[in-house]
Amino acid sequence: MAKKANSEATVEQRLQALYDLQVIDSKIDKIRTIRGELPLEVQDLEDEVAGLETRTQKAADGIKALEDDISARKIQIKESQAAIAKYKEQQNNVRNNREYDSLTKEIEFQELEIQLAEKRIKEFQLGIENKKEANASAVEKLAQTKAEWEHKKNELEEIIAETEKEEQDLSKQSAKAEELIEARLLTAYKRIRDNARNGLAVVPVLRNACGGCFNKIPPQRQLDINMHKKVIVCEHCGRVLIDPAMAGIEEVVEEKPKRRTRATKS
Repeated sequence: MAKKANSEATVEQRLQALYDLQVIDSKIDKIRTIRGELPLEVQDLEDEVAGLETRTQKAADGIKALEDDISARKIQIKESQAAIAKYKEQQNNVRNNREYDSLTKEIEFQELEIQLAEKRIKEFQLGIENKKEANASAVEKLAQTKAEWEHKKNELEEIIAETEKEEQDLSKQSAKAEELIEARLLTAYKRIRDNARNGLAVVPVLRNACGGCFNKIPPQRQLDINMHKKVIVCEHCGRVLIDPAMAGIEEVVEEKPKRRTRATKS
């Protein structure tokens, strides 16, 4: 049915259908412009939040590992202290100097182990302080970014809630309007829209110029446009041109100022 309607439609009807489609698509563009860069901003903030959460979690894991190392070294110190106490008690019951010297070496070894463990504990404690200090800015940044992300996300959800139904209705109207336009013309329309920054593929002639690129349109070409006998495109930007009346616009013709004549001396 659509193909039959397309083949029987006059050029004027095709141009009108194209302009009607342009009006619908421009309304959809306006809704999407209201959202602007908000969806991308929300996604970027969400990615940043995920990155900061990973960073702070790694820092927390690192701090926990150092605290576990400190606990292990404290246990080691207690074990060495217990060993020293045992060896000193054994020294009281030695049978010869060789056994005494052997126990003395064991005591010295355990004392070195205690010193080394205490040194490691100080290093781990310093590492914890450094990690906590470095992580503090990340935690603060995470809180700020998360708050901004929540705000932007709520803002986007509100906009979507307000415009989603309207956009769906307009999209249905756009699809219905496309059925009235022949495939070749529709393909050209979509290509022009994709290449135009403002999404305008069908524009009226205003003040003797293209309504898209604002280049002057020759008078003879304007006459051809007003006749509605063929599809005419702007030779500068490639947009389809229609006369203002088809777009429901009344051209205001500006009167040229009268040339002032010099007063003659009497």
